[in-house]
Amino acid sequence: MELRQLEYFVAVAEEANFTRAAARVHISQSGVSAQIRALERELGAELIDRSGGTATLTTAGQAALTHARATLAAADSVRQSVDDVAGLLRGSVRIGMVTACTVPQLFDALARFRSTYPGVELALQEGNSDRLVADVRSGELDLALVGVAARTPDGLESTVIIEERICAAVSQNHPLASLERATLAQVNHYPIVSLPVGTGVRAVFDRDCAGAGLSPSITLQASAPDAVADLAARGVGVAILSASMIDTYGDRLTVVELADSTTAAMLALVWTPKPNAASARLVSMTLGAFGSTAI
Repeated sequence: MELRQLEYFVAVAEEANFTRAAARVHISQSGVSAQIRALERELGAELIDRSGGTATLTTAGQAALTHARATLAAADSVRQSVDDVAGLLRGSVRIGMVTACTVPQLFDALARFRSTYPGVELALQEGNSDRLVADVRSGELDLALVGVAARTPDGLESTVIIEERICAAVSQNHPLASLERATLAQVNHYPIVSLPVGTGVRAVFDRDCAGAGLSPSITLQASAPDAVADLAARGVGVAILSASMIDTYGDRLTVVELADSTTAAMLALVWTPKPNAASARLVSMTLGAFGSTAI
């Protein structure tokens, strides 16, 4: 008994016609008939009643159909399992990460994955969040760690890793340094140093300013949060960052809470809805490194 014989038998049973079944399995009608005849001889019973205008199951055929389907499904599972293992022994995973974002948990996951699956090639690229999300959608990347505003991207699987508000940061002799809280209008009286368009923090700032009817004056943009913080510390302008981004500058910068900023800045892991075996395993390892639920 061969799997192809069971496949042809199921096709005839479901199509109730040898011609349609042959077209479905892409061989000639005579080939289908010959293989089913061989199956019937091996089983010692007629499975298909050919006497009428349609191919109908005999009592033996009805009894065999359920088991034939189960056998084909089991064979598919075996193939999928082997393909999954093969995908973890070879292949590649393409990872994106928001520019200049040092994330130890992601690096820990990459190191663990590399050690566990040395045959899988890893490729890591940086970019702004909008570009990375577009690349995951198009299939150019398998997963990415991105900054987003308020909600995760539609059409992708995602998990929020960090969620926090944006804030202003100024040099210690800046006029705002004496305030613990300031409004967006107060902050926008001064030049702004910001991350570029396409980043999560910038999207939050632009959205909140638009909601308040404000048009911020962006004096300088830098893709690295450290550069934005350093420029603000030198008195170039007011830095707009998340609080965690400026922790290391506590001795040079004063953090000012934005009282009327209501949108959350989020760092999220996003990945394709149907990842291959290697990508799915890396997503699980990465979520585990962040203490999130694995897929």
